[in-house]
Amino acid sequence: MAAFPLPSWLAFLQGSSAQAPWCRTALATEASLQGAVDAIAKQLQGSGPADLALVFASASYASDLQRLLPLLQSQLQSKHWLGCVGAGVVGTDGSGKPHELEHAPALSVTLLRLPGAELRPFAIDTAELPDLDGPAEPWQDLLQAPGDELATMPSMLLLIDPSCPAINDLISGLDYACPQAAKLGGIAGQHSASHGSLLFSHGLDQQGGVTTGGVKTGAVGCLIGGSWRLDPLVAQGCRPIGPVLEVEQAQRNVVLEVSEGSKRHSPVAALQSILTSLSADERELAKNSLFLGVGRSSFNLAASQTGTSSAFLVRNLIGIDPRNGAVAVAERMRAGQQVQFQLRDGTTSRQELRQLLERQRLQQPAPLAALVFACLGRGQGLYGERDGDVSACREAFAEVPIAGAFCNGEIGPVAGSTHLHGYTASWAFLVPHGSDHPA
Repeated sequence: MAAFPLPSWLAFLQGSSAQAPWCRTALATEASLQGAVDAIAKQLQGSGPADLALVFASASYASDLQRLLPLLQSQLQSKHWLGCVGAGVVGTDGSGKPHELEHAPALSVTLLRLPGAELRPFAIDTAELPDLDGPAEPWQDLLQAPGDELATMPSMLLLIDPSCPAINDLISGLDYACPQAAKLGGIAGQHSASHGSLLFSHGLDQQGGVTTGGVKTGAVGCLIGGSWRLDPLVAQGCRPIGPVLEVEQAQRNVVLEVSEGSKRHSPVAALQSILTSLSADERELAKNSLFLGVGRSSFNLAASQTGTSSAFLVRNLIGIDPRNGAVAVAERMRAGQQVQFQLRDGTTSRQELRQLLERQRLQQPAPLAALVFACLGRGQGLYGERDGDVSACREAFAEVPIAGAFCNGEIGPVAGSTHLHGYTASWAFLVPHGSDHPA
């Protein structure tokens, strides 16, 4: 078992009379579900009752998934349980070393004791969602908490089943219900079994025991407030190329004309000019790894020259019309938006993540735990080696436990709004709330 107590000075901030917060984490790779659960229980032996347990399981256990939470709950204690199937699993082993396990059996369990936390788990049936043009109250009702409480919650952990019919509407609706909450998570992994991909158990039964957990579809999550919050870090893995452009004409998701100062061009003409200034290797990379960054709000153009894509929402380019030089983008576009072409590769992704993690380390409180929801297109396929994302996190935070999953889409905020991403690592750092928090 790897034990990660909060640094003593942060524990002091919680009050000397309060029970100290802690995180216990375990990782198992046994082929059978029972074997993996027994290995987890052995690693976590001696852990006291937790407030929240996070469970991430590989699709290798999908056929047996309905047994997973009951098996864990028979050997471990936690008031709330939340998790999902992943296309891969991220976890921290008994020696404290984090791993990214792709295409192999893996079970990751993290137990959290959070004195002073306000935890509001929820499960949403997404078959019929409220109207986005209507009042916020029906969306707030989905979260199973009073509206005045929702306004005080700074964070939301959100996991969505891949069968959900309206994922973007759901994310927009939850932003509508809780605009102040940073929402982080991902789309669970797919599998061939007939049940869902989400794990959820909430509260105590009439005898004071934890309710039996089950498998869910739709969406599950947990609002987190009180003495704790999740700090977001969204690493899109791109670097900008060429100047920032302004959209002059657009129809739905098609950009017809852009401008740079007084000069107007088709997007393809602007790109051709940019390509001439690139190296041969960069031009080769642009053949398969070219994206468009879309500005979500007004920002200082100097931010786009920092070497990261943090000023933009990175979206796929899905088509080119050679007749007029227009480009189709996986995002609805409008005139007046600022855009910038982007390149993605392993070196760029690693560099961007390290910059963002270093900023997190310098500006925010030390985390008790880190959760990562990474695109299944990252990992070995992007970096050419295992543990690329978690190794970068370990460089910035020498002891923080890391857990999470490889997802079919990652959820995280950009420029104040929550978005569904691709090729992204969406990080959630669990930190004390109420301490100094630089903007």
